[in-house]
Amino acid sequence: MIKAEHECELMVRLKDGEELISSFKELSLDSGVLLNGVGMLRDLELGYWNGSSYEVKRITEPVELLSLQGNFARKDEERIVHCHAAVAQHGGATLGGHVIKATVHNTAEIFIYKLAGITLERKMEETGLAGLYPR
Repeated sequence: MIKAEHECELMVRLKDGEELISSFKELSLDSGVLLNGVGMLRDLELGYWNGSSYEVKRITEPVELLSLQGNFARKDEERIVHCHAAVAQHGGATLGGHVIKATVHNTAEIFIYKLAGITLERKMEETGLAGLYPR
């Protein structure tokens, strides 16, 4: 991981083979917004919430990362990274959803805004999801 920080701004470059979500957790960020991400991914698992569980689509081949957005929050002692991606397969077909797992293919360039004065917390809700509670 290559990163640069200035006040609330954080620019990260992940290299080939790095796991996306665990790399984000290594940043030790409790409250932040994932504003932008481009590059390539492989061994991607995208989830679609059907109301009771995630339906998972696995994509093993490399895909272009068109957009990556989300947030960083705390749920008790755990750091939660919630992100969604739009990706393009070879030929241009696009897919999107909740990123469950992904490995960087070649590179991923990501911009994060660290929140100062706002705390993001997650709490379990009746839906089975951990809802976001900003304060």
